Amino acid sequence: MARVYNFSAGPSMLPEEVLKTAAGEMLEYGATGQSVMEMSHRSKEYDAIIKQAEADLRDIMNIPENYEVLFLQGGASTQFAMVPLNLMSRNNKADFIITGQWANKAYKEAARYGNARVVASSEDKTYSYIPKTTAEDFDRDADYVHICMNNTIYGTKFHELPDVGDIPLVADISSCILSEPIDVSKFAVLYAGAQKNVAPAGVTIVIIRKDLIGNAMGITPTMLNYKTHADNGSMFNTPPCYCIYIAGLVFKWIKKIGGLGEMKKINENKAKILYDFLDNSKLFKGTVVPEDRSIMNVPFVTGNEELDAKFVAEAKAAGFVNLKGHRSVGGMRASIYNAMPTEGVIKLVEFMKKFEEENA
Repeated sequence: MARVYNFSAGPSMLPEEVLKTAAGEMLEYGATGQSVMEMSHRSKEYDAIIKQAEADLRDIMNIPENYEVLFLQGGASTQFAMVPLNLMSRNNKADFIITGQWANKAYKEAARYGNARVVASSEDKTYSYIPKTTAEDFDRDADYVHICMNNTIYGTKFHELPDVGDIPLVADISSCILSEPIDVSKFAVLYAGAQKNVAPAGVTIVIIRKDLIGNAMGITPTMLNYKTHADNGSMFNTPPCYCIYIAGLVFKWIKKIGGLGEMKKINENKAKILYDFLDNSKLFKGTVVPEDRSIMNVPFVTGNEELDAKFVAEAKAAGFVNLKGHRSVGGMRASIYNAMPTEGVIKLVEFMKKFEEENA
């Protein structure tokens, strides 16, 4: 069997070790006589799976006791509504830093429920940088400040958090969760769709400070109230059982590697290999200012659309798939999430060198 190197922005590669474990347990998990896919979410066997997954995630991310961990559904897009419905209930205000499509969607959704304000934006340069802010830029009466930590489409990342003082900070970490250590205590809410670094599409992880639960607007639907899920251990309705099981296997894989400190070293090394080539290439060029570059998503172009298309086609034929860039940026994008082996990045660079020699 020949597996390709999948540079998709999501759903993305999963660790082969995890896939092999899941394959071995597909027909029967442990001595249950059934697959996790068939298992009742109310059974003691599944209860052990979800509780272990939460315990391992808490351990990996060093999540403080005063935070709830929720396994939900609906992706980050549903969180665009859940966050304002649950948090924008005090002063009906929230501030946003717009660094790409997803941050902008979060802002527009929040504007349906209250006074959403754009504090800063990098739209003027196709979101190729992270705008700088100061504490004075934020409304002290804002119920929260929202950022998208890592911008999947545009390849930028907040390497330093904005100074928001004591205003609750909310971050979409969908495309950088578990890629490096993060100080959870600096945030009010962290949320992430799992399909990039954690599991197949279907489960959304929310980490929320407990004192922020229970203050939802009166119009909040039951299923969009964090209290509903916190009070029921993410079991108010049937959770995405199999996705949570896979997430649990991924958490164990990360622990086996050595945790997020080791994961960060591996990811920075992969990114360096690719960025070093781009910075010295005569044909390919990165699109992001160096100080704001993501170590997860790397967009690049040749400057010629026909050549870009040729590269994507030839790369696919050579076993490097999903390298076409987002339509708003063009060119190419290599998403090099946790499960992408270093070997995959090295081989991609080798292919790019060969393409450059033949086409420059």
